[in-house]
Amino acid sequence: MDFKDYYAILGVSHTATKDEIHKAFRKLARKYHPDVAVDKVNADRKFKEINEAHEVLSDAQKRRQYDEIQSGWKAGAGTQARHGANQWQNWSDAASGSAGGKSYKFDGTGFSDFFEEFFGSGGVYSRFGKGQNSDPFSKAKAETAKKPFSTNKGFAVRGADVEGDIAVTLEEVFNGSLREVTMRRTSRGGVEQKETFKVRIPTGVREGQRLRVPNKGDPGMGSGGAGDLFLNIRYALHPQFRVDGDDLVYDLELAPWEAVLGAIVKVPTPDGGVSVRIPEGAQAGTQLRVRGRGLPLSDGRRGDLLLPILIDVPERISDRERQLWQELANNSEWNPRI
Repeated sequence: MDFKDYYAILGVSHTATKDEIHKAFRKLARKYHPDVAVDKVNADRKFKEINEAHEVLSDAQKRRQYDEIQSGWKAGAGTQARHGANQWQNWSDAASGSAGGKSYKFDGTGFSDFFEEFFGSGGVYSRFGKGQNSDPFSKAKAETAKKPFSTNKGFAVRGADVEGDIAVTLEEVFNGSLREVTMRRTSRGGVEQKETFKVRIPTGVREGQRLRVPNKGDPGMGSGGAGDLFLNIRYALHPQFRVDGDDLVYDLELAPWEAVLGAIVKVPTPDGGVSVRIPEGAQAGTQLRVRGRGLPLSDGRRGDLLLPILIDVPERISDRERQLWQELANNSEWNPRI
């Protein structure tokens, strides 16, 4: 497993603020988002990397954990055996469900092995709760052993459930998709088994929802069936939109004259642009609403598109523009500080 340098991926320093991290992500996302990139294959890989890096570094707790992992990794010179790397190895065991038993990794979920090891929710879940990975059948075996031998003829223990994460794009939320996922199961002895299957992402799926894939969990014991695979939905960040419940949020940047005079502007949505009327005297910080252009709901309706107004100014102006701005300044009776 390779170490992921999330700071280098976003091109920010180790002292970068949360705002700087978010700006770096948005800049890169506009370049590598699959909808706009020319090289779709490499752009998809790069977009997943920057999305993953932003998710970790923009979260204070995850960022602290990541910094400690990075220090331990460097202290261990990239190996688990060196002094100083023990702590991140313990995190790895806990995250992957590999403490004395099987470990599970996934391809096709939108997350790297590194992310799954340290920041995913993957692992083995028995009927008796998480954390019994070393032998998910131990309680059942103990209870069965107390019974008369004759009742053991039909011994059956259902396999433990397995849990992981899957990153879902905003486009998939709107349109649904059929994703190909590969699950790699590694036994205590290091033997790896791979299984590839399809996972349907339903239209309107929500972050935090769990998708159940029947019989793709840990194998059962005796005549017991396999457990299930549960994939936790996590929204992949979008370079233009944020999600707020059932609504989409798009920061609407206006030129000063558009805010003062009013305008009709074209605003993007995941399923096509929409024209929005800007009233005269629009104020920064106020919010416009376009009804029915948010996330799809289970009853066929839609949430709303929220447009908080930002007023932008040009960084550079021509001599003629400077003359016009100066003329406005000389003649305007408006004073924002009164």
